[in-house]
Amino acid sequence: TQPGVNFTSGEAARKLVRECNEYAAKLIADHPGRFGGFAMLPLTDIDGSLREISYALDTLKLDGIGLLTNYHDKWLGDPAFLPIMEELNRRKVVVYTHPATADCCVNLVRTEPPGMIEWGTDTTRTIGDIIFSGNAQKFRDIRWIFSHAGGTMPFLIERFVRQPLLDPKSKAAVPEGTLAELTRFYYDTAQTSNKAAMSALTAAIPTSQIVFGTDFPYRTGIDHVKGLRSAGVFTDAQIMDIERGNALKLLPRLGA
Repeated sequence: TQPGVNFTSGEAARKLVRECNEYAAKLIADHPGRFGGFAMLPLTDIDGSLREISYALDTLKLDGIGLLTNYHDKWLGDPAFLPIMEELNRRKVVVYTHPATADCCVNLVRTEPPGMIEWGTDTTRTIGDIIFSGNAQKFRDIRWIFSHAGGTMPFLIERFVRQPLLDPKSKAAVPEGTLAELTRFYYDTAQTSNKAAMSALTAAIPTSQIVFGTDFPYRTGIDHVKGLRSAGVFTDAQIMDIERGNALKLLPRLGA
């Protein structure tokens, strides 16, 4: 989770990322069948990130990459990250994202910690940036997972869909419409396994694109198991897909 390695840089960031990824690989090896892992990257360090992608996926055999939604006011559609996106696309990587507080938006409102409002908003920012930068079209083999039901995206769906009408320059990024891109992404249930959030998400996104998430240790798994069932949004079969089936399509190794 945030701040990842954004509190440091250079060799210190590379070393910390490597230690974290090797720890994840050891955890998987020590407990066969129990864990998977998404590798960290020092994303603002392009060369370091490309080396770590190779090591994490080829040597450590981790299951994908975990990114924050922003890196010092650069979101995931930023041109600075194009070499990394090209490599992730070439490898057809599963990329999980978690929100972070952007430099622009620290301590905006005294009564509101970033996790309450800003993190959901930042997830929405990076979704929009990936789509309207053209990255979603260009890198179609990256399989994105966004936390917290896509942040505020479901509520703002009309604005996303209308953006190409309001700004003709956006049309090239979404030749089949914004929804065609949004419905290819995956969204987890962390801290959103309630009727309001899941009703909004499923009004725009098919159940096949929803995966189980919990925000552990800040919330428990059982909170979300109970929440999905009491929300009254899903059938039993759809809950099984959310809790297991959809993730296995993304990460078939874990079904072995």
